[in-house]
Amino acid sequence: MPTNPILAGSVWKSIAAFSLPYFISYFLQTLYGMADLIIIGQYEGPAGTTAVAVGSQVMHLITVLLVGLSMGTTIAIARAIGSGNKERAAASTGNTLTLFAAVSLVMAAGLLFSIDGIIRLMRIPAEAVPGTADYLRVCFLGIPFITAYNVISSIFRGLGNSRTPTYFVAVACVVNILLDILFMGPFHMGPLGAALGTTLAQAFSVLLALLVMRSHSMGIQVSRRDLVLRKEIMKPLLTVGVPISVQDGLIQVAFLIITMIANARGVTDAAAVGIVEKIISFVFLVPSSLLSTVSALSAQNLGAGQVKRARQFLRDSISIAVVFGLAVSLLMQKGAYGFVSLFTTDAAVIAAGGPYLKGYIIDTTFAGVHFCFSGYFCACNKSLYSFIHNIVSIFTTRIPLVYLASVNFPDTLFPMGLATASGSLVSVMICLFLYHHLTRETAGPSGS
Repeated sequence: MPTNPILAGSVWKSIAAFSLPYFISYFLQTLYGMADLIIIGQYEGPAGTTAVAVGSQVMHLITVLLVGLSMGTTIAIARAIGSGNKERAAASTGNTLTLFAAVSLVMAAGLLFSIDGIIRLMRIPAEAVPGTADYLRVCFLGIPFITAYNVISSIFRGLGNSRTPTYFVAVACVVNILLDILFMGPFHMGPLGAALGTTLAQAFSVLLALLVMRSHSMGIQVSRRDLVLRKEIMKPLLTVGVPISVQDGLIQVAFLIITMIANARGVTDAAAVGIVEKIISFVFLVPSSLLSTVSALSAQNLGAGQVKRARQFLRDSISIAVVFGLAVSLLMQKGAYGFVSLFTTDAAVIAAGGPYLKGYIIDTTFAGVHFCFSGYFCACNKSLYSFIHNIVSIFTTRIPLVYLASVNFPDTLFPMGLATASGSLVSVMICLFLYHHLTRETAGPSGS
C-alpha cells in the first residue's frame, strides 16, 4: 500500500489539503495586485487607475507565461515522485533553475526596450500614458523576482507541498500593501509607487524563499550536475510547459485585446474594464487552484499507475467548480456595483463596471470546468489538448463576439461581459470530446 496520502485515502481530503493552501496563495498574490488598484483609486483619478489596471494586465500576461512554462516542472517532478524516482525529480529541479534564470534575464531586457511599442499597441488613453510607462518600467526590472518566486513555487508543488509557497506570498502581500500606502499616499508617487511597492515586495519574498530552501530539507538533493541542461530532462519539461505557456499567453492576449477594445471607448470604460478584470481574477482563484490541484495530484497518481484515482480527482474537482461558479454568479447579480465601488469613487466608472461584471461573472462556471480538464490533460502529458480548446474558443468565439458586442452596444458593457462566457462554453464542449477520446485511448486494466 502506498504511504503517500496523495496516492491513497480520501480523494476529497486530498483535494482540500492541496487546493486550500494553493487557493490562499493565489488569493494573497491577487490581493496585492488588487491593493494597487484599490489604493490608487483613493488618491488618483481614472487616468491613474487606468495606468495601473492596464500595466498590471501586461504584467499578468508575463506572469502567466512563466507559470505556464513552469507547469512542466510541476508535472515532471510530480510524476517522478509518484514513481519513487527522486534522482529524476532533482534533475528536473536543477534544469528548471538554469532554464528560468536565462529566460527571466532575456525577457526583462527585451521588454524594457519595448515599453513605447506596448503603450502604442494597447491604445492607452493619452491621460494614462505617463503613468503606464512608469509602472511597466519598474515592473519589467522586477521580472527576475517574479520568475524566481513562480519557479520555486512550482518545485514545491510538484513535490506535493502547496503550503510553503503560501508563506512566501503572504509576506509579499503584507509588504506590498504597506509600501503601496506609503508610496501612493504620503509620497504621492502614483502608478510608479504601485509598481515599486510590488517589485520590492516580490524581491523580499524571493529572498525569504531562498533562505527557507537552504535551511530546510525539500526531500530531494539538487547537485551542480543537475543544473546542467540535459535533453532527456528538458524534453518533458518543455513538452508540457511550452504549450501551456503559449496557451495561457494567448488567453491573456485575448483579454488585452478586449482591453484595447474598451480603451477605444474612452477612459471611463477602460477603467471599468480594468477594475472588473481584477475582480474576475480574484473570483477565478478557485478554478485556478483546482487546475493546479488536478494537474499535480493526478500526475502523481498517473506516475504511480493509478489511472482510476487520477480521473476521480478530475470528476470531484469539476463538481466543486460548478457549485462555486453558480453560487458566485448569483451573488454578483445582486452585488456587482458594490464590488466595483471598492476600487473607485468615480460614479461613471461604477455605472459602467457593474453591467460588465454581471455579464462576465457567468464565465466562472464554464471556466471552472475547462480549467479542471486542462489540469488533467497536463497531468497526462497532453497539454496540447489544453492548448487546442483554448485557442479555438478564443479566436472563433471570444474575441469576435466581444468586438461585435462593443460595436453594436456602445452604451453598455453588459453584452461584452456575456461574450467572454461564450468562449469558455465552447472550451467545455471541446474538452468533453477530448476527454472522451483520451479515456478510450488509454482504456485498460489500470483504468477500469
